[in-house]
Amino acid sequence: QVQLVESGGGSVQAGGSLRLSCAASGYTSSTYCMSWFRQAPGKKREGVVTFDSDGTILYANSVKGRFTISQDNAKNTLHLQMNNLEPEDTAMYYCAARFGAFCAYGVRWLESYYTYWGQGTQVTVSS
Repeated sequence: QVQLVESGGGSVQAGGSLRLSCAASGYTSSTYCMSWFRQAPGKKREGVVTFDSDGTILYANSVKGRFTISQDNAKNTLHLQMNNLEPEDTAMYYCAARFGAFCAYGVRWLESYYTYWGQGTQVTVSS
């Protein structure tokens, strides 16, 4: 059974940093698309960054230059380093995954493309 477990959320002041983690288990495919989404109160869920098993990474324009995704050596955990946080980054952050496929062009930012979701971790940035 595939599980995605996020951790690392919290409250920081603007300009601060947080590191989120997504631990994945129960999958066997070496091909996958794993991404981070976020949802602020009253807003639609939006993609933050997508990560292909071949190493291709795409960032949303709103986080480019501030957020960095990485994978640990065991390749079962994704980390999202978030620097220079802004109040607009306040949201519930979710890890999502689709196994057996790459992050396909045109659909990588669609929630419906992903099969598995974590429970989310809250990030709050105060001004």
